[in-house]
Amino acid sequence: MSAPNTDRPPTARSDHSPWNWLLVLPIIIPLLPFLFNSDEPRLFGFPLFYWLQLAFIAIGVTCTTIVYRVSRRNGR
Repeated sequence: MSAPNTDRPPTARSDHSPWNWLLVLPIIIPLLPFLFNSDEPRLFGFPLFYWLQLAFIAIGVTCTTIVYRVSRRNGR
């Protein structure tokens, strides 16, 4: 067995990037009832509520991907 490398201290992980605030959007946007409080417009016969829920998923995936890529680029 080899000894663990102890010649440098472990680096502290920093989660204080301002990009992390972008992750609040997918949480807050679906909580706004005035966005989906109607039946119209319809998309492919589906009422607003149903296709807007799918749009919320797309918003969440997009925000998460952006934060992930920016965080990886910055080495955080």
